[in-house]
Amino acid sequence: MAHYAKLGANNKVIAVHVVADSDCQNADGIEDEEVGRQFLERIHSWPLWKKTSYNTSNGQHRNGGTPLRGNYAGIGMTYDEDNDIFIGKKPFASWTLNTSTASWDAPITYPSVTNDGADPVVWSYEIYWDEAAYQADNTKGWKATKSNDTAETKTVYEWNGTAWSAQ
Repeated sequence: MAHYAKLGANNKVIAVHVVADSDCQNADGIEDEEVGRQFLERIHSWPLWKKTSYNTSNGQHRNGGTPLRGNYAGIGMTYDEDNDIFIGKKPFASWTLNTSTASWDAPITYPSVTNDGADPVVWSYEIYWDEAAYQADNTKGWKATKSNDTAETKTVYEWNGTAWSAQ
C-alpha cells in the first residue's frame, strides 16, 4: 500500500489517501509515484498529490529504510516544496526549521536534566517552552515544574544551560 497526501492551498495537507500497490505500478510492475498520482487525479479530479511514507518521522525511517519527505503527512501539515519535506506548524516565532529532521528546533538546546536522577525515577521535570521569556532574554526559554509538585501554585524552574533553578 502506498500513501498520498492531497494538497490544497499553500501546499497544506487536506487529506491522506491509501492506494493499492497495483494502482501505483508502472508497466514493468514497479511502484511509481507518478502513476499513483495520476490514478488519484483520475478518480478524485484533484491534481495535487505527493507520496508520503507511513514509516517516516523526523527525517528517519523507523525500519531503517530510506526516509521519504521528512515526515508522514498529516492533515494540517504543509508540503515544503523547496526542501521536499512535510512539516508541522511552526510552534513558536523563534524556532527554526531543521530540514535534515523536517522538524522545528528551539533556539536553545533542550535541557539535559529531565528528572531527579534516581533509579528508579521518583519525579521528572514537566518541561515547556516560554516564548515570552526567550523574547525578553534570548538566553532563557525552557521552563519546568516537577511532576510530584502538588502545591496549588507549582514552583517554576528555569533552565540556565546546565541546571534548573527556581524562579
